Amino acid sequence: MNGPFSPPPIRARLRDMLAFLLALQAAAPAPAAPPIAAAASPAAPATDWGARDATYVIRDFRFRSGETLPELRLNYTRLGTPHRNAQGEIDNAVMILHGTGGTGRQFLAPQFADALFGPGQPLDLKRYWIILPDNIGHGKSSKPSDGLHMRFPAYDYDDMVEAQYRLLRDGLGIRRMRLVMGTSMGCMHGFVWGETHPEFLRALMPLACEPVAIAGLNRMWRQLAIDGIKADPAWAAGEYRSQPLAGLRTAASLLFVAGGAPLYYQAHYPTRDAAAAFARERVAASIAGIDANDLIYQLDSSRHYDPWARLEAIRVPTVWINSADDFINPRGLDFPQRAVARMPDARFRLIPESIDTRGHGTHTAARFWKDDLVALLRRTE
Repeated sequence: MNGPFSPPPIRARLRDMLAFLLALQAAAPAPAAPPIAAAASPAAPATDWGARDATYVIRDFRFRSGETLPELRLNYTRLGTPHRNAQGEIDNAVMILHGTGGTGRQFLAPQFADALFGPGQPLDLKRYWIILPDNIGHGKSSKPSDGLHMRFPAYDYDDMVEAQYRLLRDGLGIRRMRLVMGTSMGCMHGFVWGETHPEFLRALMPLACEPVAIAGLNRMWRQLAIDGIKADPAWAAGEYRSQPLAGLRTAASLLFVAGGAPLYYQAHYPTRDAAAAFARERVAASIAGIDANDLIYQLDSSRHYDPWARLEAIRVPTVWINSADDFINPRGLDFPQRAVARMPDARFRLIPESIDTRGHGTHTAARFWKDDLVALLRRTE
């Protein structure tokens, strides 16, 4: 582990550990979905929910690396309407943060939105104003594939959280968030938020991550995917005219395995031929949606993440959820129990593995943790 604190050797078994996310996180391929699937299930038509996109531009944004961009674009999607309290301050804003390779609009998928945004649901749009950013390097926000390629600033999670903060505070005029929640990379952003801007939050809900540095097998996995792209001669040091497909296939294959759910896949693809056909289909479909340079940056942006040393600073009421069949955040790790003991107002729950859970992608199937969200909102009213 990197950083000022290195947790002691892990005694619990490392059943599954692989790195991160990138996921079509629990749904089958759809045009607006992220490029790689966790355990997939038949897709249902998505509801628009009155979603409206906008762009916020930050002038002369300075990155942690010391690099700057004259204009950093942040695309974001809004649902619902802001409400102002007696002091004129917005008091119903909820930000939901996507994972690596995703976009804000992935949260319009039925398994997430239909369980949360409708009348009487936990994030009923008549009560809450939902903000879904495309993070730096993703979606319609500024990214390497816009033209700078590998000359794009080397952003990291701190940069992404700072840009989110500037969007909320300066762009939207919010002084305190009702809730910040996030999945996978967005989960890790949540821990960064809790340490850097605790006064800005009323509640925090990280889903599917650990609050420790990306090292060990987690970093190895990411590095192999990056190296697979760079080893393809067609990558041409990032100046390719067409995507380096051999390198992308290597990376996409690793991402597919990382997002898998063993029980679910065994039940739905019980023969050799069915399993092989599904895996090949998913990897081939995902490659069409990936830019090689964007993916390299997305995978590497976790390199400085390490909230472990400052967990005591996260004083905001927090509910943190992982799933037992998550290949990326395996149930054998003891970090959650140790971390929660150091956080003054945090609760952790591990969703049991079943034939219905979706591995890492369980985080975007809201039915598995909807009651936890309801309880968090009630105790932070």
